[in-house]
Amino acid sequence: MKCFIIASVNDETPAADELTIRAIGHIRSGKSVKFQALHQPDEDAGETSVLELLPREELRHGLQDLQGFTRIWLIWWFHRNQSWRSLVLPPRGMAKRRGVFATRSPHRPNALGMTPVRLLGIEGFRLLLGSCDLVDGTPVFDIKPYIPGYDAFPDESSGWLDEVEQWSQKEPGYAVRFADLAQTQIDWLRSKWNVDFADRLLELLSRDPSPHRTRRIRGRAGGLFEIGCGAWRAIFQLQDSSVSILRLIPGFPMKLLCGEYAEGIPDQQAQLAFYLLWPAAGESE
Repeated sequence: MKCFIIASVNDETPAADELTIRAIGHIRSGKSVKFQALHQPDEDAGETSVLELLPREELRHGLQDLQGFTRIWLIWWFHRNQSWRSLVLPPRGMAKRRGVFATRSPHRPNALGMTPVRLLGIEGFRLLLGSCDLVDGTPVFDIKPYIPGYDAFPDESSGWLDEVEQWSQKEPGYAVRFADLAQTQIDWLRSKWNVDFADRLLELLSRDPSPHRTRRIRGRAGGLFEIGCGAWRAIFQLQDSSVSILRLIPGFPMKLLCGEYAEGIPDQQAQLAFYLLWPAAGESE
């Protein structure tokens, strides 16, 4: 069983301040990249995930009486993060850094996460869950029942997020269109590989297409911009309040897609097929 050592932020703190915790299971969500794990999952999308507990009888016994709850809390680990920051740039809202403790950022002193998810059923060591914001393989440390009378405080203030909510309710300030090539590529990915991030592109770029590290938007040569979309990138042009998405490109070069560890790359086969159809996508990227 894999152990996780959680140490004090102060490197000089004695070892007695370190805790050892163990995962009780892992999430199987089918989301291989963070881009697919929305910060606020759409619970009406009919999406399901699974928490696979380790095959230990004491864990299965611990699920007794949980069946009657319709929602649970998962306590888990941001296992892909190796460092933390005191000031972070949230993906939502204006480009402004916030104190990490005022955000849900994964870049935390101890990278613990907590998520309330729907509990759809229990099958032995498997918990069937609704939509969640966890990538595939996320270690889970604990399960707690969600109790509406104690866990819900809808009338409380949300601090700076109240301002962001007002910002998000405004009409999008940018008109976004797909050029013919980009539309052809989007349609091909959707129909051949079931890869579809068009709505997410429209949502992000219609609000604010300016460079933003967390939203993975950066400038390119020739006055162009790109936005990262999981294992893909979209190249776009900005003119006044109009965004033109010109084309898509794979997020990984051909040498990596054919390399020793290629099988672990998200959408690897789709990217290889993309290069066969649009070989120029790898030029000068």
